[in-house]
Amino acid sequence: MTSAQNTTSHQDRDEIVELMGRYANMPDTKNWYELPKRVFTHDFVADFSAFGTPSVTVTREAWAEQSSQVFAGWHATHHSITNHLIDIDGDHATIHAHVHVEHFAPADVAAGGPNCWLVTGFYDNAAVRTPEGWRLSIVKLTPTHQENQELLMTVMAAAAAS
Repeated sequence: MTSAQNTTSHQDRDEIVELMGRYANMPDTKNWYELPKRVFTHDFVADFSAFGTPSVTVTREAWAEQSSQVFAGWHATHHSITNHLIDIDGDHATIHAHVHVEHFAPADVAAGGPNCWLVTGFYDNAAVRTPEGWRLSIVKLTPTHQENQELLMTVMAAAAAS
């Protein structure tokens, strides 16, 4: 590998790690309108099938709208994505990363019980280089551990009722 190739490889890796950071910031900052354009290809695969939903190809606008509704009921969330293993092949990349997510329910919804749905696991994503920079074309979450997952349905029901 030449020095120029090595620099490009490091630059690409840095851009992809930053891309994953922008992905994590969407739910944590509730930025559903600007960040999706800087994170996803126009159409991408969202695979959260481990949670019982089918893997789908969706537009980033439709995903943002649905996600804003799903996350509306949480008081706060914190997505930490670390230990990125990135394989770059030209204009395509695969990303394997650890994820630790805390979803905090409002006190009235938790009703004195546990208020945090914890999810840990892995993302196995794909990204493509576009004229605007790297964008995710596949997002796949595989949880390896959860605590208080019953809060998901409780928070979603409370948000739908309000």
